[in-house]
Amino acid sequence: MNDQETVTVREDAEAHRFVIEVDGVLAGFAKYRERDGGSTYDFTHTEIDPAFSGRGLGNTLVSRALEHTRELGHTIVPHCPFVAAWLRRHPEFVAAVEWPGGEGPVGGSPGE
Repeated sequence: MNDQETVTVREDAEAHRFVIEVDGVLAGFAKYRERDGGSTYDFTHTEIDPAFSGRGLGNTLVSRALEHTRELGHTIVPHCPFVAAWLRRHPEFVAAVEWPGGEGPVGGSPGE
């Protein structure tokens, strides 16, 4: 990213995803499935357009998407490997995370 670019992250609830735009152009998205009546966001896939790769946009997208999800009081389930890796580097989100399959934040079972 550079200082002249406008980067925006917003939720596209109809498409069940968060999108990141650079100067109004779609640069990527993070898909989720709603569960438990909408109180859980199960993140399934994150993608950044190759034309925008190497600029840290994936981290910006996931950071803002998860912060918004947490502010809504929703539980985060990281099935997407990128989202899971980001969460492992940011333990401040642990209270809002439900690891799939009993997996813990370091990739093993809780308490390992």
